[in-house]
This record gives sequence, structure tokens and C-alpha cells, in this order.
Amino acid sequence: MASTPDRTTDGVTDKPGAYRWYVLGLLTLTSAFSVADRLVFGILVQDIKAEFQLSDFELGLLGGLAFSLVYVLAGFPAARLADRSTRKNIVASAIAFWSLMTAACGLATGFWTLFLARTGVGVGEGCSGPSSQSVVADYFSRAELAKAMGYLTIGASMGTAGGLIIGGQLAEMFNWRWAFVLMGLPGLLLGGVIYLTVREPVRGRYAPAGTDMAQLPLGQTIRSLLTNRVFMGLALGWAVQIMIGYGLAFWMAAVMLRQFPISTGDVGLYLGFTFFLGGIPGPILGGYLTHWLTLRDERWRAWLPGMVSLGCVAPLALSLTSSGFFAFLGWFGLAYAIYVASQAGILSGIQAAVEPASRGFAVAIALFFNNLIGQTLGLGVIGAVSDQLGPTQGDSALAVAVFGVCLAAGIASLAIFVWTAAQMGPSGYLEKMRGG
Repeated sequence: MASTPDRTTDGVTDKPGAYRWYVLGLLTLTSAFSVADRLVFGILVQDIKAEFQLSDFELGLLGGLAFSLVYVLAGFPAARLADRSTRKNIVASAIAFWSLMTAACGLATGFWTLFLARTGVGVGEGCSGPSSQSVVADYFSRAELAKAMGYLTIGASMGTAGGLIIGGQLAEMFNWRWAFVLMGLPGLLLGGVIYLTVREPVRGRYAPAGTDMAQLPLGQTIRSLLTNRVFMGLALGWAVQIMIGYGLAFWMAAVMLRQFPISTGDVGLYLGFTFFLGGIPGPILGGYLTHWLTLRDERWRAWLPGMVSLGCVAPLALSLTSSGFFAFLGWFGLAYAIYVASQAGILSGIQAAVEPASRGFAVAIALFFNNLIGQTLGLGVIGAVSDQLGPTQGDSALAVAVFGVCLAAGIASLAIFVWTAAQMGPSGYLEKMRGG
């Protein structure tokens, strides 16, 4: 399958070569910092719950709603800007801001001050995600895009593991407040490196011949995306299935602290390494598998995520019902590795389904659904169900709530992804890919 030749600027061919892997590495680190600063809250939940006397539902709001609110103020404007301006500057500015807001979480005096600080941390995904994914799509051809997105997804696993391991150790050495401060500040350095060393790629370098590179008016852009059945199917399927990812990343540390006699630092260490061991090979294998399968049929960009979304639930059930500590971790690591294998197909499919001039805004819409459904609804429902089950289930209530929401999300996302694959032919997506 031939790819479109590199576009040129001022008559000079812009070939990324090996440099693209350097850029991908920095953007992967950016993703890792974003997730670490966001999910370090998970390992600190029990300490924060005790100091501020919060319910599980209130903790779920701090983990979810605080992030979705940022899209009204920053996410969509930043994504719109990403489709016509210098994307690497947006990423550098975003990481600097959310790093400061992570540190500010350590100054919270109660629920509302912590809520406001967490809202600022939400700038990470809201502003950097669309720009990062758009840049990667202009550094890697469509034939390589699934593999590149697989590597980019490693950042989320690295961040989840790092937030748990480092945050847990910092909390044990100091306290939860200093854990936030010390986790946030290093991001300022990474923001400076991105600003100084990343070159902005030619927009739409690998777009099919004849692609219109002009940015459409906002209303027309929104209509084109909302009527794009493949994009909407992938975005909504991703939003539902990521309820599993957020549920695991945010609540599993609390589940372990309630089910096993273990310290916060040890939970962060063991659970963090489990996220790392499952989360590193999963996206890479998922990216290569997606690449291999889509060479035969593009519909695997939807079929594979649907299958693994439900497939990860079985080992998760074995994990949550294990009485042995290491059996718990082993089954959980397998469940997480299966889950993250879905991300390459979803991310590469979204980039392929939309025009280059709409990529940033498309990712912003997808991430908005992620935060609204996957993070806000998912974490809130888990917390509310846990509170309701507490009087009868005791310390097991949270584990039951996590499993119930993950099972429902797995079934629903499989149905959405199957529907999405069925739309690829009638919508013209398959024909477009054959001619790309």
C-alpha cells in the first residue's frame, strides 16, 4: 500500500527520518507526565479521604468531573488552535501549566480547593492530547501510524506506573501534600525541552492526494465530525471502554489498601510495577497486531478494540476475587495488558477517519467524550455504587463496584465497535483508505 510522498515547504522536501522517533519519544514522555500527574491521586486517595473526611463518590468527582470541566474553558479552543498554529508550542505550554497545578494540589485545604487545582491539572489532556496526536500523524505515514500510536500509548502506562510508584514512595517518605508538589515540578523541564528542540512538521504530510488542507469554519468542522459515522463510532466506543482504564488506574490502589494489610508505599510499588509490566508490552503488541491485521482488513481498527475491551474482564474478575496478594497482581497485570492493546487501533483509526485540518479538533471531541463518559461518569458511578454497597459488602464494596462497571463497559463498547466496523464500507472509509 503506497503512501503519499512527503509534502514540501519552500520547495524543500521535509523528511523526518530518525528524528521522528525522537519527537515520538518526547511526546510519549509528555503523555506519561500527564497521566502520572493526573493519576497520582489514586495512590493518595486513602490519605486524602481520611484527612478531609470524603466519601468515595466525592473522591470520584475529584478524579473525573474536575477534568471534564476544563474542556469548556481550554480543551476545544486549544484543539481548534492546534489545527492552524504551532502544535509543539501548545504542548510545551500545557505541560508547564498542568505541572504547576499538580504542585498546587498539595496546598489544598478541603474538597473545593482540591477540586479547583485538579481542574487545572486537566489542561494536560485537554490541551496537549490533540496537538500531540496530530503531530504524530504528520511524522508517521498511515502504514506506520498504528505502530507509532502504540508506542505513544506506552506513555499512559508509564505515567500510571510512575504515579503509583513515585507518588506512593513520596507519600510514605513525606506526606500526600509533598507527593503532589514533587510530582508536579519536573514537568517544567520537559516543557522547555519540547519548546526548544521539537520541529513543527508539515501539516498533512501523509494525507491522500487532493486532500483539502484549509481549516473549515467551526460550525462546518463540527458538523463534518458529528456526521462522520466511523469517527463517532470510534470516539464513543473509546469513551465507553476507557471507563475500564480509568476505573483500574484510579481505584485499584484503594481496592488493594482495603483488601490487603499493606502500606501505601508498598501498594504503589507493587501495583505500579504491575501496571508497567502489563502496560508496556500491551500497546506495542497491540500496535503491531493492528498494523498486521489492517493490512488485510481496515475494519480491524474497530474489531480488535471491541474484542479486547470485553476480553480483559475475565482476568480482572479473577484478580478482584483472589485472596492471595500475588495472584491478585498477576491476574490484574494480564487484564491490563489485554486492555491497553486496544489503544493503537482506536487512535490510528480516529486520525485516519478525519481530514488533516480537523485532526486536533477531532481528538478534542473524542477526549471530551472520554472525560464525560469514561472518567466523570465511570469514576462517579463506581464511587456511588461503592458507597451504596458499603453497609453490606464492607471492604469488598469497592472491588464489586469496579468489576460491575468494567463488565458493563466491556459489553457496551464491543457493541459500539462492531457497529463502527459495519459503517466503514457504506460511509466510504474503506474506499478512501484503499486510495490513500
